[in-house]
Amino acid sequence: MNKTEMRDQKAKPVTVLHTSDWHLGRMLYDKKRYDEHEAFLAWLSQQIREQDVDVLVVAGDIFDTATPSHRAQALYYRFLNELLKTECRHVVLIGGNHDSPTFLDAPRELLRFMDIHVIGSVRDPVAEEVLILKDKNGRPRIIVGAAPFLRDKDIRFSESGETLQEKEENLARGIRDHYRRLCEYANAQRAEIDAELPLLVTGHLFASGGKTIEGDGVRELYIGSLARVDQTIFPDSIDYLALGHLHIAQTVGGDETRRYSGSPLPMGFGEAGQQKYVFLVIFQNRQAEVTQLPIPVFQRLERVVGDLIPIREALEKLKALNTSVWVEVSYQGAESANTVSRAIDEMVAGSRVEVLRKRNLSMIERSLSEQPSAISLEELSPEQVFEERMNAENIPPERRDALIAAYQEILREIKEADPFAE
Repeated sequence: MNKTEMRDQKAKPVTVLHTSDWHLGRMLYDKKRYDEHEAFLAWLSQQIREQDVDVLVVAGDIFDTATPSHRAQALYYRFLNELLKTECRHVVLIGGNHDSPTFLDAPRELLRFMDIHVIGSVRDPVAEEVLILKDKNGRPRIIVGAAPFLRDKDIRFSESGETLQEKEENLARGIRDHYRRLCEYANAQRAEIDAELPLLVTGHLFASGGKTIEGDGVRELYIGSLARVDQTIFPDSIDYLALGHLHIAQTVGGDETRRYSGSPLPMGFGEAGQQKYVFLVIFQNRQAEVTQLPIPVFQRLERVVGDLIPIREALEKLKALNTSVWVEVSYQGAESANTVSRAIDEMVAGSRVEVLRKRNLSMIERSLSEQPSAISLEELSPEQVFEERMNAENIPPERRDALIAAYQEILREIKEADPFAE
């Protein structure tokens, strides 16, 4: 390669595609979603070809559980195999809070020979999370700081007699320190190789100010105030921050180069009608230009609310579409639950509209106001159950914050010990 060719090669932009939170194997009530995920991965592969993507970054929660089904695994490996037929030079995958680090990391040495880089868990030394990705001619083009989901036990040492506030502060310090050390090493590599190399850093966490939607499946990651990690933990030397965990595509603090890509599929009916995206990031040296690529809808979800008359009207309109629609119906009226349920079943019989969930809002409201002990656990989150219990015990307001923080810590520890715990 002569000098002109080398200069032209260096001037060529680096194209990265940022996605996250696939949750392969996830179900919506009793409905399996493999067909949706297969359609999404086929679309993603097409975008990688059409957009001439150099690097694919998947920012965690590749699978929905720590023990994914055989079909979920097949989708994953077939997709990776399909990428070998494209011009995509590198794939970077990090573990999320739903993923098993051991499962993800098991084939990493084999996958590395195919330029598929898997970081399922925190690396020690942190230098092992820093990837210098090269083009087909062996020239470094981009540095990736592949930080996975940071588990409490990986970044914080428990101390005897710690207060809740001290635990929170130590956890914050551990997260901040990890990103500081990661970026310090990456910056040293950049200074040695080429000062204009872009630095992309990943993360799977809940940044302060992040948006969620009821029913989207996002679990709190950290106890107390650290359920939301302050965005100042990320060093300014990062040229693009590719985050996962939150299911709504969004920026962090309004910064166009710090983003959550969101989940490619709606995780629940709270996301019905929400446009999903992946992000195309084009680097001209260290300058990142970000474009949203809208993801098609592979399975329509709808929410219907009202008494039987507006419910019937809404369902009739959906039936007329003659396409598969999954529906959540929230009834507001005086009819009995059995009467409402039978009426809704009759409305959709023989159509392509399936009602996956029926909620009687009037009954829930009556239960909350008249008989708290009769509330269905299905309608309440663990936090709401705990709050109801505090109400029953007349716990004074000044004690509640500490009790809630302690309860959240217990939930987190149960989740880490049992990946299926909700």
